[in-house]
Amino acid sequence: MKIVSLCGEQSCCPVVKIDDDCVEIGEKDNICVLKKSEWETLKKKILDKEI
Repeated sequence: MKIVSLCGEQSCCPVVKIDDDCVEIGEKDNICVLKKSEWETLKKKILDKEI
């Protein structure tokens, strides 16, 4: 599992946890779980500046 912290200047610190089967994005009580294929679609749209 790979964990990436998205800390910025504010006190909240969401993380992205990348596993073989799914990706979790969020923090303590606010988590979004994506299937690996959904994560790849989201990543592509961000890199292509669609969102």
